Amino acid sequence: MPHSALIRPIRDWLMDQSLGEPDIVGLFDELCTRLTAIGVPVTRGRLIWQTLHPLFKSERVIWDCGKESSLDQFPHQDGETKEWTDSPLRYVIENNLKLFRRRLTGPDAMVDFPMLEELRDDGFTDYLVMVTSMQTVDIKSDIATAKPRGILVSWATNREHGFSDDDLNALQSIQRVLAVLCKSVIQSRISENIATTYLGLRAGRNVLDGQIRRGDGQETNAVVWYSDLRNSTMFAETLEAADYFSMLNAYFEVTAGSLVEHGGEVLDFIGDAVLGIFPYEDEKELEDASARATAALDNTLSLGRENNTEREKQGLDRYNFGVGLNVGALKFGNIGIPQRLSFSVIGSTVNEVARIEEMTKLLQQPVLSGGRLAQLQPERWKSVGEHKLDGVLDPVELYAFKQAS
Repeated sequence: MPHSALIRPIRDWLMDQSLGEPDIVGLFDELCTRLTAIGVPVTRGRLIWQTLHPLFKSERVIWDCGKESSLDQFPHQDGETKEWTDSPLRYVIENNLKLFRRRLTGPDAMVDFPMLEELRDDGFTDYLVMVTSMQTVDIKSDIATAKPRGILVSWATNREHGFSDDDLNALQSIQRVLAVLCKSVIQSRISENIATTYLGLRAGRNVLDGQIRRGDGQETNAVVWYSDLRNSTMFAETLEAADYFSMLNAYFEVTAGSLVEHGGEVLDFIGDAVLGIFPYEDEKELEDASARATAALDNTLSLGRENNTEREKQGLDRYNFGVGLNVGALKFGNIGIPQRLSFSVIGSTVNEVARIEEMTKLLQQPVLSGGRLAQLQPERWKSVGEHKLDGVLDPVELYAFKQAS
């Protein structure tokens, strides 16, 4: 029976998937499985698209028959790699081709790229690339212009005589339906990337879940982290803009980077300050949040020393910072005006942690905490006495962090 009679259910299945929120790796894996089930001899498949992400420029689903599918992400790079320069995919994109085919064996073989030589040596006989462009509006321009984005799908087979005309018709017949589905899934991924990058993990997810009205929010408990760069005004006035931003990003990598690496969430960058949390719901989770905050502190201080040593070797200015920590309840949600909202945290716990960080300058300590966190790990903290915090009625006993040796 020709594939044309069997491909309709796969097209219908793809359309049904577009009404939901499928995982793109699982989706492509299932598509490949369904194609092989009706006799289309695909043994290797790749689904590639351009994305909008601070770390990655494009993403790819890798499917090989009999193996678990996976997601591959390509980081932004200043230059092109040799692998990309020699790739047939680069040739396809630069020449704006919609269809590209190479037989890898037989009298009609054309193996004109290193990657195709590798595929032939691995037993593949035919290679096919199909491209479907999507048009998106460039909102940065005063006049709406179309920026081409889309999906690129490559197929390969190890069947002796390669793909038949029936195989090619089947693969082409699902390409546009697959593109429509992928457009929805990829746009959802991009929206999540943007929301979590600019709002933070928790805030981004809450906004995408519909908490977008002023006053929407919730209460939570957390170990709260507040770090601030010392002498930032002096640096801003004396350094060139590029040097100042380079220093800021180095400092953020040391502080916010360590916080995220140990399971914390960055809620906001307030100028050169970092506001982050390690949420918890009960005492057991509080112990875990405390341990992760302590590990992040150790990492932050160690990386800060290493980074400053390297900066000195390069003739660059050292930088210092203070970290304040506190534990307690906070309110988490939308504040502002209807036309311009901010998803943020408020409450006495947040106000106190900023005041605690301010005391690191006066007491000449890199890290200070309130008492509750220190009680959870007494071996890592030492009391420096009670102190009056600005805006807090009663004096608060503060604790200095004992750095790991």
